Amino acid sequence: MGLPLNTLYKYAVYLIMHELIKNLQDRQLIWKGLQSTTLGSTTSTGYPQLDKQLDGGFPTHGVIEVESQQGIGELRLLTPYLAQQNSQKLAIFINPPGKIGAEFFSSQRIQLENILVIEPQRDLDALWAAEQCLKSGACHSVLLWGTNLEIHQTKRLQAASETGKCLQFHFKATSHNQLSLPVSLSMKLSSHAQGLKVEITKRKGSWSYGSFILDMTHNWPLLTEQVVYEDNLDRALSGNTVLAFPIAKQG
Repeated sequence: MGLPLNTLYKYAVYLIMHELIKNLQDRQLIWKGLQSTTLGSTTSTGYPQLDKQLDGGFPTHGVIEVESQQGIGELRLLTPYLAQQNSQKLAIFINPPGKIGAEFFSSQRIQLENILVIEPQRDLDALWAAEQCLKSGACHSVLLWGTNLEIHQTKRLQAASETGKCLQFHFKATSHNQLSLPVSLSMKLSSHAQGLKVEITKRKGSWSYGSFILDMTHNWPLLTEQVVYEDNLDRALSGNTVLAFPIAKQG
């Protein structure tokens, strides 16, 4: 006696869904949750607040996706990290959007002889250069701008990063229609008076924690604004006879 038609139908649906999910996993289009909460090794970002959000800091290798507008402080996010890396290895800048300022890096105690700038004309050449630098073992960080990555390209960069024990930062412009890539960490940055608003959109092996304000007032006092709370404002004005009224109410 054969199986009931309803049972056969359920079994057929199960097989179809199983094959569909497996196909999506193989293409890195969905993420499978981990039962273990043990994370890989990390390295400090140079910002204690960011280290806490990332459970220790950046991963020691892998691809980190940084979605940001240009010129809002995205490079300042990485400066403390770069300053504390192995002085015997290189930091590679591939197609940065502007000229690299030697005075800036010197002021942050980053040795200029360990910075290499590469400016390929084609995106494929930029990706090739990034992959070779990552797996060479001669670099601690590779910063790549402007190239739109696909899933298979991201996998190649991940593998190269693991081979060379090197960290890849991929800077890209803000976009509403994006392909979810198999990266180790994904962050979305936006400008803020105190520094940066950071949104952790993806973390490999862990949950993302939403967004928070990364306070850079200690590191960059001239490029940020101190937040004055109401009680502190009252104390500040108690000995001041000059009050600043809004422009609309003046004159």
